[in-house]
Amino acid sequence: MDEDLATIRPASPADLDAIGEIYAHYVANTTATFELRAPGRRDWSTRYWAIAETGLPFLVTEVDGRIAGYAYCTRWKSRPAYRHTAENSIYLAPRAVGRGLGTALLAELLRVSTVAGVRELIAVIVDTGEPASMRLHRRLGFAEVGRLRRVGHKHERWLDTVLLQRSLLPEA
Repeated sequence: MDEDLATIRPASPADLDAIGEIYAHYVANTTATFELRAPGRRDWSTRYWAIAETGLPFLVTEVDGRIAGYAYCTRWKSRPAYRHTAENSIYLAPRAVGRGLGTALLAELLRVSTVAGVRELIAVIVDTGEPASMRLHRRLGFAEVGRLRRVGHKHERWLDTVLLQRSLLPEA
């Protein structure tokens, strides 16, 4: 990643249209998400404020002043005993893939998630046959802990999800 051109910062409401545009690409053209309809601006606003209320991170990366990707964490489950476990999501604009931005963005998400009190981070990755997301998470210390078979159906395909987990606690 060219540090002179790329920055990572907390997302703001002003970023939601660009975030929605990036995600809409994945909803319409891929099986990387199980959503069938791209969320609108109001949906993204609701998501943004729900994340903000929990104190969990929502980040964007910019290249040359344009949003090139985003990453955030949400609570893994609503029950209080899960309060230190979160699930991450990360998406890059198609123009930003292969430039090291995903690695930088996920690394920063791991750092700020720790500050936010997350002890365990879960990634739920659709097994699309495209290994980029799996490679990214494994490179940053996530390990496969399970697979849910044929739990999603999109674009005429039955799809598995792979569960990966990373502890954010220091090694004992």
